[in-house]
Amino acid sequence: MVNMRRQEYHPYVVFLPAEQKHRILEAIFGSKASTDILKFSLKIGITNKICQKDLIENLPYSNKTIIEALKNLTKLGVLAEDMEKTEKNGRSVWIKVYRLSDLGKWFALLLAEEKDLRDEEKAEILEKIFRSYIRWIKIIARTLNVEVNKLKKIFEEELCKENKEPIKL
Repeated sequence: MVNMRRQEYHPYVVFLPAEQKHRILEAIFGSKASTDILKFSLKIGITNKICQKDLIENLPYSNKTIIEALKNLTKLGVLAEDMEKTEKNGRSVWIKVYRLSDLGKWFALLLAEEKDLRDEEKAEILEKIFRSYIRWIKIIARTLNVEVNKLKKIFEEELCKENKEPIKL
């Protein structure tokens, strides 16, 4: 008899722009430098800014490789690029800074270990995923002429299965 132990799954959902789906996946998962940039963003905090200098100091890639990866991730909307004024040697200079876009955050979270995320972060992720998923379902329901009340009834039934008590909406 085969031992069928329960497989543990993590509920990852990523909403991709349809017209760029293949290019985004290839850019991220086809390049070790790109995945390492996303992992670096997890290490420093997914809402914090990323400076090219910090990537060069902390990742084992040439300046050229990092710049190319940053350009590609920015072009595909995984990173948002901005300019920031800073002081260096008594002079004001402008530097490029990067932050993960909403799409970029989802990809970074695909690479995260659940144990490395705080419960508050997990709760926030769940709420954002749920909201995005509901918006997507509404669009599909309209397209297929599915009544919203049917979906609401299914939602209530599924929630009540777990809690054994009615949920008021």
